[in-house]
Amino acid sequence: MNLSLFDFLILLVIAGFCGSLGGAIAGGSRGGCLVSIALGFIGALVGMFLRRTLDLPELFELNGFPIVWSIAGSALFVAIINLMSRRPRDE
Repeated sequence: MNLSLFDFLILLVIAGFCGSLGGAIAGGSRGGCLVSIALGFIGALVGMFLRRTLDLPELFELNGFPIVWSIAGSALFVAIINLMSRRPRDE
C-alpha cells in the first residue's frame, strides 16, 4: 500500500476522530489530539482483532481504515484503562 502525504494526513484525522469518539463513549480519556490519534490506531487493532476472532462483518471502512471497529476498540481500550487505573476510595 503506497500512501501519499495527503492520504497519511487523512488517516491521522480519521484515527483522531475515532479515538476521541471511542474515548467519549467509554467515559473520556486524558490527553489531547495525539492521545486521540493513538487511541484510534490502538482501537483499530483491538477492533479488527475482535472482528476476526468473532467472525463479524466489516461495517464501514474509509480509506482502508475500519471506522466502526476502531471506535468500538477505542471505547473498549479506554474502558479497560479506566478500570485498571481507578484508585480505591478511602472510607
